[in-house]
Amino acid sequence: MILTLQAAALPVADYANLEKLLPHLLNFCLSAGRHILIAVVIYFVGRFLMRLLLRLLETVLTRHDVDAGLRSFLHSLANIVLMVLLFVSIVGALGVNTTSFAALLASAGVAIGMALSGNLQNFAGGLVILLFKPYRVGDWIETQGQTGEVMQIQIFHTILRQADHKVSYIPNGALSSSLIVNLSRAEKRRVQWSVGVAYGTDMVRATSLICATLAADSRVLAEPAPFVGVENLGDSSVDLCVRCWVANADYWGVYFDGLRAICEMCEREGIEIPFPQRVVHTPAAT
Repeated sequence: MILTLQAAALPVADYANLEKLLPHLLNFCLSAGRHILIAVVIYFVGRFLMRLLLRLLETVLTRHDVDAGLRSFLHSLANIVLMVLLFVSIVGALGVNTTSFAALLASAGVAIGMALSGNLQNFAGGLVILLFKPYRVGDWIETQGQTGEVMQIQIFHTILRQADHKVSYIPNGALSSSLIVNLSRAEKRRVQWSVGVAYGTDMVRATSLICATLAADSRVLAEPAPFVGVENLGDSSVDLCVRCWVANADYWGVYFDGLRAICEMCEREGIEIPFPQRVVHTPAAT
C-alpha cells in the first residue's frame, strides 16, 4: 500500500521520462548481450581454429623435414600472432573501434618494447641461433654454467634438460653472445683419466698393460691409438695421463667402465695405486 501511494505521488513528467528511458535501456541491454554473445562465439571458434592451424603448421613443417628447433620457434611465433589476432577480433566484436584500438595498441607496443628490450634481444638471439645453428634440438651443450640436452628452442628461451632431468630455461640473447660447447657435433670424443701409480713402478710395463686393457674394449677406437704418458710427479705417486678415442655415444660408458677396468688390472697385476702419505723424520735421541 505504501509503495502504491509513493508511486502515485510521482509527477507525470517522471513517468514520461521513464517510458522514454526504458526502450533505450532495453536496446542497450540487447545490443550489449548480442556483442558479448558474438565475442564468446568468436573466442571458442577462434581457439578451435588456432589449434587446427597450429596442428596443420606442425604437419607441414614435419612433412618437409624442417629442423626441430625451427619448428619449435615457428610454432611459438605463430601461437603468439594468432592470439593477438583473436584478441583484436574479440575487442572488435564487443563494439570497440578497432582502428583507434590499433593505434592505441601500436603506441602501447612502443612503450612495452622499450620496457621489454631484454626480451627483444632474446627474440633477436633466437633468430641468430636458428640462422647459424650452433646447436639443434637433441644436442648436448655446455653454456652459462649448465650442461644438458636441448629440448626446445622457443622465441625467447632455449630449454635444456640436464642429466638429472632438471629443466633450465636460458635466454636466447645470452646464448647468442656467449660461449657454447656443443658435445654432440663431433662423431668421436676423447676420454681422459689421470691414474696414479707408486714410485718404483715399471713404467714400460704399466703403460703396456693399460693400453692392452683399453684395447680389449671394443668401443675404444684403434685409431687414434690409446695414449699413456707421465703427466705429473706428485707427492706420493707418479700420475699417468691415459687417453683414448671413442664414438660420441659411447663416451660415458667407456669413461666409467674403462676406469674400473684399469683399477681391476692394477690389482690383478700387482701395480700399486698409492694413497697420499707423508714421511716424517725425527732426530735421533741423544
